[in-house]
Amino acid sequence: MSGTDAKEPRTMERDKTPRGYDPASVEARWQERWEADGLYRSEADPGRPKHYTLTMLPYPSGDLHIGHWYAIAPADARARFLRMRGYNVLFPMGFDAFGLPA
Repeated sequence: MSGTDAKEPRTMERDKTPRGYDPASVEARWQERWEADGLYRSEADPGRPKHYTLTMLPYPSGDLHIGHWYAIAPADARARFLRMRGYNVLFPMGFDAFGLPA
């Protein structure tokens, strides 16, 4: 394979491969950062109209295709449009991590 083929498997050098995951060394640092950045803080104005949008979640079990765009982009555009119009918009975005229909 040429090394630029998108289907070619990627490998890591043995000495650079992590031996395991130590949550205590990673998680506390990121939780502090998220708290300092106000990542989960919401400033919804109760006087504004509400809107909730939910889309189908893409599954990571296949290659990306135009259907992924079709499922997410229009809903994202509508949520952004309504925010610009003064709505309090809740648009939770996430992905299925198992590759199975939920």
